[in-house]
Amino acid sequence: MKFTLKQIAAQAGVSKATVDRALHGRGAVHAQTQRRIDQAIRDLELQERTRLASGRTIPFDVILHTPERFSRLVCNALIDEMSHFSEFQLRLRFHCVETITTNEMRKLMMKCANDSYGIILKAENNTVISKTIEELQKHRIPVVTLVTDVPDSKRLRYVGMDNISAGMTAAYLMSQWIKEAELDVAVVLSSQNFLGEEQRVQGFCQGLRSMLPSVNPVWVSEGYGVDGMTFDVMLDALNRHPNLKAVYCVGGGNAAILRAFKQAGRRVISYIGHDVDEENRFLLNDRKLNAVIQHDLQSDAREVFRTLLTFHGFLPVIDHSDTFSKVNVVTPFNL
Repeated sequence: MKFTLKQIAAQAGVSKATVDRALHGRGAVHAQTQRRIDQAIRDLELQERTRLASGRTIPFDVILHTPERFSRLVCNALIDEMSHFSEFQLRLRFHCVETITTNEMRKLMMKCANDSYGIILKAENNTVISKTIEELQKHRIPVVTLVTDVPDSKRLRYVGMDNISAGMTAAYLMSQWIKEAELDVAVVLSSQNFLGEEQRVQGFCQGLRSMLPSVNPVWVSEGYGVDGMTFDVMLDALNRHPNLKAVYCVGGGNAAILRAFKQAGRRVISYIGHDVDEENRFLLNDRKLNAVIQHDLQSDAREVFRTLLTFHGFLPVIDHSDTFSKVNVVTPFNL
């Protein structure tokens, strides 16, 4: 036994004789007392692991396939939330890319296999990424997906909001603002390969069918939220759809989208975006966006750290697997 009878008794709040009976079967012990002693041993083991962990560096790798304006938000949230885990020597290594092929992403992920305690991942949902996560798991490197999921993989868990609910929320908001009976709305994705964005669109289109059945969604994608690429795909959509008058952008690149509308000589009558990054904050203040769907990246960051540290036995196990971040609505008036 790693701990003395005295240590266990003090932790459980019982006598040493009671602990001795419970551990060595020297007499009857009430079931509730037995549970207290078992929990006391688990608590002592956790404290011991935490003490050992506090003396060494715990590196986590943050791999984000996203425009720089959003990766900056995520990185800032992670850095801010490290203070909640000050008993551990956490170190974050950031790998943020705006464009990357699947094979390059695989190489980047495997590069972390040597000494990482876990990977915080925002990546496309495909079989290569899924298999890479499985390989990392064999090296005992857990992967937590953030904002967008790779559900058919062996990732530890997904942390983020319920993206279908976010899309439904956007559809509800737009149904309150659009008064014209028939028009097209651009549903702008970074890429159809990001599951989170696809789910937002799924929720939005589902909401439109019930709340605005005369409004037709037009998918615009593969701009990856990058300014020039997003401008090109949006301008092409405007040229092909003369009745395109509203926007729900689930990814990024809103300034580029607005430039495309201006070049096409088209007015936007309703515009909903995602995430209060620096660009969207400016556009909200300037009343170019009606609203932004925002989830709490601070709570996401806290949950990511808690999940990874629990995996390594440094924190007690608490089931948070079914919880999502809150879906918040930000307007120019509560910015």
